[in-house]
Amino acid sequence: MRVHHLNCGSLHPPLAPEIVCHVLLCETADGLVLIDSGLGRRDFAEPKRMGVARFLMRPDRADARTAIGQVEALGFTAADVQHIVLTHMDFDHIGGIADFPEAIIHTTAEEYDWAVVNPDFASRRRYAQRQWAHGPRIQTHAGPGESWKHGLHGMEVLPGVTYLPMPGHTKGHAAVAVETSSQGLLVHAGDAVFDASLYTPTSPSGGPLAKIGLLRGFERAMAADRKRLAGNHATLRRLDEEAGVTVFNAHDKRLFDDLAGTPPESAG
Repeated sequence: MRVHHLNCGSLHPPLAPEIVCHVLLCETADGLVLIDSGLGRRDFAEPKRMGVARFLMRPDRADARTAIGQVEALGFTAADVQHIVLTHMDFDHIGGIADFPEAIIHTTAEEYDWAVVNPDFASRRRYAQRQWAHGPRIQTHAGPGESWKHGLHGMEVLPGVTYLPMPGHTKGHAAVAVETSSQGLLVHAGDAVFDASLYTPTSPSGGPLAKIGLLRGFERAMAADRKRLAGNHATLRRLDEEAGVTVFNAHDKRLFDDLAGTPPESAG
């Protein structure tokens, strides 16, 4: 089994550095698993699916950057993707699910409730409901979960894949922890942090990370609950300091470039 780091969407908000959509592709004995899905082919064919956020984020339209395009380039088919585990349901994380009609889509119960079941004014404006209008199979996971590792609680989604609830960016946002045999524990923090220098001074390979003020400001502007951001940063900092744990977020290109430059790692 192997874990691949994919960039499934390059975004170009005004005055900010390029933002990536960092996705994990996990090869397991039971098929492929995606952690987040980035933007998809249908998003590029029908830009309105991405909602009004597309005007601010200005995504590149490149099939090679879709999850399905990269899955196919690796010799797989859409049907090989059995599960997609979402950190949350914002347009740049969920758009690619339509390219994998046979996959089960996982999200937290809190996120699904806010986005789909009981949307309020804010969530109706935030989420691009067209991205799940095709009727995907969705499985929800209610938190806070069981006692896990490193003093945290988690909900097991699949063997070796665990939700770590981190609301703040959205009401049901969660990081996703993936157990690997050769790279230790990979923690996809989603949008719990935008500028990685908020929780670590260096990239996984040891390169220094400078502060990116625009990313920090954007994180605060997009947060559903700003009061929870600092606590999430502290949790990610503590995790990243643990031996055998690698934390990365969805949008900091510096971490993606660092991790994608290494060979795919074996998953336990």
